[in-house]
Amino acid sequence: MAAQDTASHTGNDDLSDIRLMQGEGAGRWKRIQAHLAHLPIFKELPLEQLEPIAKGTQEVHALRGTTLFRSGDPCVGFHMLVYGRVKLVFVSSSGAERVVRLVGPGEGFGEALMFMGRNYIVTAQTLVDSLLLHINKDALMEQLDKGSDVARLMLAGLSERLYRLMGELEAYTLHNGVQRLVGYLLQEWPGEEGVPFRIDVGKSVIASRLNLTPEHLSRTLRDLMDRDLIRVQRRNFTILDSAALRQYGALPDTRE
Repeated sequence: MAAQDTASHTGNDDLSDIRLMQGEGAGRWKRIQAHLAHLPIFKELPLEQLEPIAKGTQEVHALRGTTLFRSGDPCVGFHMLVYGRVKLVFVSSSGAERVVRLVGPGEGFGEALMFMGRNYIVTAQTLVDSLLLHINKDALMEQLDKGSDVARLMLAGLSERLYRLMGELEAYTLHNGVQRLVGYLLQEWPGEEGVPFRIDVGKSVIASRLNLTPEHLSRTLRDLMDRDLIRVQRRNFTILDSAALRQYGALPDTRE
């Protein structure tokens, strides 16, 4: 089953941190079906198309710090994050990490490699206790062969991610550190000034994601706080003046 395949990709130290909800009872896949129905990529599917996918899906409960898979492991499906946070990283031979993506609730990862039949090229690790769904490739492909709307929805999702990737590439090549940090904070911001919001990742992870040194990140955060643009208390952030923050970062207002 998909989750058993997923578990086999982790190191022995991680197995105790993953709990797979096993069994073939109707209650289990009804619960999975309910999770799938709330995810952006599946929420428009009719029940008859969602049921077979749910039966080919496993819930994966992973504690903080769990390695879900490593670079080089075979990709036999893809993951959707129900709640929690996952980082995707490149790991050098010396053990140094570079965060290439932070995955939030409702987002998936591994789809492109699954379709290509390639092994994973990154390592995935949970940053907080998380619930994921692992959708088995065979169950998904069976629905695609039947002309399911899943193909259209997945293509839209992959296209959106490619668009975002191009935006991130632009930021890395043309934006300075202040602009990258301001853009990230505004992306994570729920949209209400003066109300704290939590970013459940450490500052070292944020720095790696933004291609900054931890020292550069700390200096920039301090500068934004000194200008009364933001407030930071551990992992709780508050946007005090979003217009001034955008202006300081010279970023356009993308809100509708």
